Amino acid sequence: MRAHGVEFIQGLLLAFACMVILMPPFLRLLRWLGMGKQIREDGPGTHLVKQGTPTMGGVLIVVVIIVLAAVFGAYDASTYSPLFVLALVGALGAIDDYLNARTGIGIRGRHKILWQVIVAIVVAVYVQNHFGFNGFRVPFIGPVQFTAIIPLPLTDEGIQVGALIFIIVAVVAIVGCSNGVNLTDGLDGLAGGTLVFAFISFLIIALLNEPYQPNLAIVIAIVIGAMMGFLWFNVHPAQVFMGDSGALSIGGMLAVIALITGQVLILPLIGIIFVLEVASDVIQVGSYKLRGKRVFRMAPLHHHFELGGWDEEKITMRFWIVGALAGMLGVTLFVASIPK
Repeated sequence: MRAHGVEFIQGLLLAFACMVILMPPFLRLLRWLGMGKQIREDGPGTHLVKQGTPTMGGVLIVVVIIVLAAVFGAYDASTYSPLFVLALVGALGAIDDYLNARTGIGIRGRHKILWQVIVAIVVAVYVQNHFGFNGFRVPFIGPVQFTAIIPLPLTDEGIQVGALIFIIVAVVAIVGCSNGVNLTDGLDGLAGGTLVFAFISFLIIALLNEPYQPNLAIVIAIVIGAMMGFLWFNVHPAQVFMGDSGALSIGGMLAVIALITGQVLILPLIGIIFVLEVASDVIQVGSYKLRGKRVFRMAPLHHHFELGGWDEEKITMRFWIVGALAGMLGVTLFVASIPK
């Protein structure tokens, strides 16, 4: 391990300690504010007992990560974008959590997507301009760049094809991963645990990557510690839910880290659980609209297994196992593709 090795461990442990210490008073604040989760009646009947469980726990996760990133001085070009997405999408999620708890109706889906797309475009353009990405690192092949120029009337030189493709892929990755994590956040500890394994994978990638980005690795370690501290209260039976404030923002942050490390093509593998959750939802809706029939008992995927008789803890643990194995496979693929 290179320089800053002690800081990775310090950041992780300090983030965990902050979450464990601050969560009890934060839960009392959420209860005082009336931030109880409104459980949808069209979901699994077993979830109705969770009615009123404090939500918006993601706010504390976001605050702890941003504050500790400042404490460790982990601010540079490699961390501005992930923290920007964390804060801006986290703010959107917090508003949605608040409205859902108070009225039972949150922000409309199309409005959330619009905000996510706007944030994603800003971040994608910044990352492309700063790091000069004009292509992708393809496993076993290496960097593949597209340098042809598209003439644009507003510029003298136009824009490189690779830059445009990168921005499009980046926006899809950020919005898709953000909503994928949000869909996964439907069982106690499910999203939190799979996120821990995904961020551990990218911590290893950041430590072995070239060019070396120590501040990004420190921020990733802080995220891991904060998520583990959150899981202390979120495992079944959950004392608090992450809510959109955490799921949307941390999912988007994960995608930005994949972009900055140059490993966005490995993201679908490392985040395979999030991909499967989104795919199941898309397939279910598409099948019902086109054929009038459902493919799954209920979407997203974890509800399908739940209605099939699996206990909540069994689903969570098995999804964690799949997430851990996918993360190890993703890291293996990355290591195998490092130029010798």
